[in-house]
Amino acid sequence: MVETLGGAESIAPFFSPRSVAIIGASSKQKKIGYVIAKNFIESFAGKLFLINPSAQQILSHKCYPNISSIPESVDLAVIAVPAKSVKEVLEECGEKGVRTAVVISSGFKESGKDGAKMEEELVSVSRKYHIRMMGPNCMGVFNSTTMVDTLFIPRYRLKRPPQGKIAFISQSGASGIAFLDWAAGERIGISKFASYGNAADVDEADLLEFLATDEETKVIAMYLEGIKEGRKFAKIAREVTKEKPVIVLKTGVTDSGAKAALSHTGSLSGTDEIFNAVVKQTGMIRVYDWEEMFDIARALAYQPAARDNRVAVITNGGGAGVMIADELEKHGMALARFSEETTSKLKEKFPPHVTLSNPMDLGGDADNERFREAIGAVIDDDSVDSLILTCIPHTPAIDLESFVDMVVDTKGKNNKPMIVCLPGGRVSLEVRELFEENGIPTYPTPARAALALSALVRYGRLKNGS
Repeated sequence: MVETLGGAESIAPFFSPRSVAIIGASSKQKKIGYVIAKNFIESFAGKLFLINPSAQQILSHKCYPNISSIPESVDLAVIAVPAKSVKEVLEECGEKGVRTAVVISSGFKESGKDGAKMEEELVSVSRKYHIRMMGPNCMGVFNSTTMVDTLFIPRYRLKRPPQGKIAFISQSGASGIAFLDWAAGERIGISKFASYGNAADVDEADLLEFLATDEETKVIAMYLEGIKEGRKFAKIAREVTKEKPVIVLKTGVTDSGAKAALSHTGSLSGTDEIFNAVVKQTGMIRVYDWEEMFDIARALAYQPAARDNRVAVITNGGGAGVMIADELEKHGMALARFSEETTSKLKEKFPPHVTLSNPMDLGGDADNERFREAIGAVIDDDSVDSLILTCIPHTPAIDLESFVDMVVDTKGKNNKPMIVCLPGGRVSLEVRELFEENGIPTYPTPARAALALSALVRYGRLKNGS
């Protein structure tokens, strides 16, 4: 039996195919095959072939009775037919010379013994013909650049995120949908998404290895229920984290969760102690909910890693500064001790009520210029590795229209990470969005800001070998 192709090059056609065949395309709007066909017709720039033996056209697009009747080569087949028909369809793809296949269809390992046997047959076919297969029982892939989009949720119900630097791998389709919906709502850009389902062939390690070489991806985030091949995964993760941060959200850590994972994707989930050991050995960053994943991913995608753990805090609200200090210590960071040069320089410019220690409290009457002077001096201080700017934007002295531009300009080209904390509701939200658009991750609470910065410190230490 011929073994399947390995390495990143075998995964690339899933995300950047020149030609795609939708097998099971449908003219009925509520069918999966209709949604997938519509996605590709609307935005895919490559060659597209729809396969339905009972239709002449779908959405004004020509249909073919089967893949063998297509007169050109096909890089990617998207299979959305009943489970009992998938094997035959995959055989036809192999005879056609198709390189990759996404099997959307469910009813395999996750459904019990009979389904597991059918899944084994699919693996045999994929190996026989050298086809890399994603799934079965999956959402497939989305590429924000090529607009390959096999997600069977209509775009009016699930907006696709804009282009960005974060890639997301999800064993669960539903969790993948939640991630994409949240990213789109928060206007967080992603590079690539993959929901690989039962991982009969392509698994989390394969995707991780591919994304390590992907120039459009700076951060890799993963949702896992179980790991197919532990040693393979750990080996690849250890190498990937040397080049890019990897964030992982692992479920199925309790007895109840493990049983749920088994019935969901047929995944066997190991003990939490073992997984924590893998995380530590490989340098991945573990998170425990969606909010943590997003907060950390944004920081790692748009800010440089921290040189060390010495943090400067600048604020116009003393209470917020104290809260930040508490959170920093919880995460193993320390308040930087400003140099005498920094404090002397600012003492000459600021009124007596400004606190020049760390956290630096600029006072409730602080205007844009006072913030500018403080940020510029602190970020150039060699005793400072990173900065958290905590601003109460509601005070009348702050000129909101120019505040964000001032902060971005003041930070300049200094290669130290900056995180912004803007507590509050409507006004703060509007300013937070402007900071995000300028590549500065911004959070509504001190706890979330400190957590995000801690990831930059941890990744900096990993890269520095400390």
